[in-house]
Amino acid sequence: MKEKVTSGLSERRSFLTRLSAGMSALAAVAATGVSTAQGQSTGASPWRPQFHDKDDWLDKTPGKHRLVFDTTSPVGFGEAIAFASNFIRVNQSDYGVASKDLAVVIVVRHNSTAFGYNDAIWAKYGALLAVRTGFTDPKTSAAPKTNLYRAADYGPLLSNRGTTLDSILSQGVQIAVCQVATRGIAGALADATGQNVEAVNTELMANIVTNARMVPAGIVAVNRAQERGYSFARS
Repeated sequence: MKEKVTSGLSERRSFLTRLSAGMSALAAVAATGVSTAQGQSTGASPWRPQFHDKDDWLDKTPGKHRLVFDTTSPVGFGEAIAFASNFIRVNQSDYGVASKDLAVVIVVRHNSTAFGYNDAIWAKYGALLAVRTGFTDPKTSAAPKTNLYRAADYGPLLSNRGTTLDSILSQGVQIAVCQVATRGIAGALADATGQNVEAVNTELMANIVTNARMVPAGIVAVNRAQERGYSFARS
C-alpha cells in the first residue's frame, strides 16, 4: 500500500515537472515573439519625402500656414481665387495673421492652365484657347480676348465672384503653371496657326501672369507642396 502511494506521488511530481517545463518553453517563445514584433515595429526607419532643389521655391515664403489649390478647369480656377481670398481675409480678421505670413499656391494644370497666361496670350490666341478649355465670355458668349479672371466687372457671372486674380497675387499668392500642359497647348496652337511648336512654347512660357512660375508638371507640384507641409484643397 505504501509503495502505491509513493509511486502515485512520483508520477504526479513527474507530470508537474513536465508541465512546468512546457509552460516555461511557451513563455520563452512568446517573449521572443513579442521582442521580435517590437523590434520590427520600432526598428524600421520612418518614411520621409526626398526633397529636390527645383522644388525649393515652395519654401521661399515660409508662412505660418500653408495651402495649395489643385485646379484643372476654368470654373475650378475661379473658385480657387475666391477661396484663396477668403483664406487670406479670415486669417487676417479672425486670427491676426497677415497675408505675408501665409504661403498660398494655386496650381493650374489641364484645362485651367491657360489662365496662368497673361492678356497678351489671350489677345493673340483667345479663340483657340476658348475651344481648348470650353470657356467663353459669359457676357458675349464669344471667345475672351483677355484673361477674364483679371477683370473686376463680372461679379457672379464667373466663379471667382468678382475677386480678381491680380488682387490675390498682390497679397502673395503664387501660381504654378504646368509645363506639360503648356507644351500640349503649344502644340495645338502651332498646328492651328502654322507656327513652330518650340517657338510657341517659348512664347507661352514668357507670358505667364505676375507671381507665376512654370513647374515641370502641375500634378507633381501638388505632390511636392503637400510633402513640404502645404494643406491640400481641390477646386
